[in-house]
Amino acid sequence: MTTLVSFVLVIGILILIHEFGHFMVARWCGVGVERFSIGFGPVLVRWRGKETEYCLSAVPMGGYVKMVGEENPLEGGGGPVFDPGKAFAMKPLWARFLIVFAGPGMNFVLAAVIFTIVFATVGRPVWPALIGRVAEGGPAAAAGLKTGDVVTAVDGRPVSHWEDLERAIAGSGGRALRLAVRRDGRETPATVTPRRTVVRDPIFREPRDAWELGAGSQLTPQIGSVNPGSPADKAGLRAGDLVLGVAGQPVFSPDELMQSIQKRAGQTFELTVERDGAPRTLAVTATAVKEKGPTGQEQEIGRIGVGIVTRVVRYEAYNPVVAVWYGGVRTWDMTALTAKGLWKIVSRQIDSSNIGGPIQIAAEAGRQAKEGAASLALFTAIISVNLALLNLLPVPMLDGGHLFFFVIEAVMGRPLSLKKREAAQQLGFVLLMLLMVFALYNDLVRIDAFKIFR
Repeated sequence: MTTLVSFVLVIGILILIHEFGHFMVARWCGVGVERFSIGFGPVLVRWRGKETEYCLSAVPMGGYVKMVGEENPLEGGGGPVFDPGKAFAMKPLWARFLIVFAGPGMNFVLAAVIFTIVFATVGRPVWPALIGRVAEGGPAAAAGLKTGDVVTAVDGRPVSHWEDLERAIAGSGGRALRLAVRRDGRETPATVTPRRTVVRDPIFREPRDAWELGAGSQLTPQIGSVNPGSPADKAGLRAGDLVLGVAGQPVFSPDELMQSIQKRAGQTFELTVERDGAPRTLAVTATAVKEKGPTGQEQEIGRIGVGIVTRVVRYEAYNPVVAVWYGGVRTWDMTALTAKGLWKIVSRQIDSSNIGGPIQIAAEAGRQAKEGAASLALFTAIISVNLALLNLLPVPMLDGGHLFFFVIEAVMGRPLSLKKREAAQQLGFVLLMLLMVFALYNDLVRIDAFKIFR
């Protein structure tokens, strides 16, 4: 029930905001709106306004705004049967462009507003600048840093959180840093010179150069999700488990946990976890998969089918002005990340099995709802950005397809013929249906729904 309610809530808000954008800008531009509908299929509730009929329909997987004179009546050979001054097709090109763009645009606005509210009320997760594992032979070890040390300042500037230390290291350019370190209640100085290394992007696994100290943060990795039927699922791991060690060795961060699993491809090993305040040991066998390494060569790594997150100890809220700025920044970052992901799927750099449909959205919405209202709100913001970008793709039947037609009209000085637009719409409909079927198939494969046929 939680999953169903969360899914309907998330999708309902996204559709309402999207269609409201079309509706408000249409009214602002003087276009009449005949119907404003949330959902498709049989109408459950309807009421009549001064000019517009408002509907709530049975299938909550979309919506539409039916405007007066959406197609040029002269192309059909007959005269107008409505007020031409309120017809969408009779409006200037810029007005039509704004009306169509307003739907995806409002989804971007919604994401920015949600990020801003969460940043201003709940805040962002922060962790202390507490040193975890210190690599042998690394700069931190050479400087005498130890596990449990707390960095309080870098070059005289106070350090409150681990992200402050990371920022100072990233901006060092390899220059020696003067650290103030608290150990056993006493402040001691240390000088450390960051070294250049190659790290992988946590999402797309792309290698990039970075500076490091040879020491990680002391965080507690937590199991965020467990894929059904995966090695982790078979071993009895659950979402929410805190991972304390791998094969008898302590792990201090999600990165350490991931690396420990990856280097045990095909091996069976023990995971020490904490669940409900009590430690327990589980045996898990990592699946061996092939992946390109930092040098581009293919290598075998281990996977157990879990999503790894960091246990949040504390949140710190931004002041409202800063929250607005970071809300916009996070929306832009999420837009760029989503666009990059779409391109990698289209260019086959990422397997198409990553495409998800309504079942995956519903499952994730339910999981986020159990984490709390803030988690569900952030999930809604992320899906809102995804919906906006998908709608802006130049595919007929989508808003981006209409915008593409408007660009052609601006270049040619006249719109495409109704016959050509109808043909393009039919093609777009077929493509969208194929995409929806493929996404649903991926969802069913993830939950192993086809096992009933075996």
